[in-house]
Amino acid sequence: MSPRTPLGETRERVYCFVRERLEQGLPPTVREVQAALGFRAVQTAREHLERLVGEGRLAKQSGKARGYYLPLEEMAGPLSILIPVLGQVQAGALSTAIEHIEGHIPMRTRTAEGIFGLRIRGESMTGVGIFPGDIAVVRSQPSAESGDIVVALVDDEATIKTLKIRQERIELHPENPHFKPIVPFPGHCSIIGKVIEVRRFLEGGLH
Repeated sequence: MSPRTPLGETRERVYCFVRERLEQGLPPTVREVQAALGFRAVQTAREHLERLVGEGRLAKQSGKARGYYLPLEEMAGPLSILIPVLGQVQAGALSTAIEHIEGHIPMRTRTAEGIFGLRIRGESMTGVGIFPGDIAVVRSQPSAESGDIVVALVDDEATIKTLKIRQERIELHPENPHFKPIVPFPGHCSIIGKVIEVRRFLEGGLH
C-alpha cells in the first residue's frame, strides 16, 4: 500500500474489508486486517480498528481475537440483527455441548430472542448439505416435528440430527450412510431447538 494514501481513505478501506467479512460471518483478526490491507506493522491495523471503534462504526468484544462486530445501527437494513454463535455442535459422534459466545453473525429477523448459531463439526449431516465449518442457525424450542433437523441434548452431550418419532420414541438420524442412528433411552434426550437456516463460508470462520 502506498504511504501517500490519505488516512481517511485507508481507514475506509479497513472498514469496508472488516464489514464485508462480518457480513459473511467471518470476523477477522488484527493480523488478517494487516495482511489484507498490506500494512507493514500489525500496530497500524490495530490503530485503524480502534479508531473505527472510537467512531462507533465498529464494536469490539474484549478478550476475543475475532471480537470485532458491527453495531446494530451499522447493520444493513432495518431487520438485520446480530445473533450469537454459542459454540460447536457435533454432527457425528456426540460431544459435550459448549455454550460460550464465539462471536456474532447478522440475520434478518424481527427478533433475535431465542435464536443462536452453532458451529458444525463432523460429517453425519452432509446428505442434507450441512458440512463441517457451517453455522447452523437454531431457534430455541423444546419440541419439534418428526422430520425436522434439530439440536438435541442426549444426557449432557449435544448433537445435530434429523428427528424421527416412532411409537412416541425419539430417534436421531444422521444424513450420511456411514453413521448410525442414535436411539436414546426414554428420558435421556431433550430437544434444544430446530435448525432454521445454515450458513456456509468459503474461508475461515469464528474461532
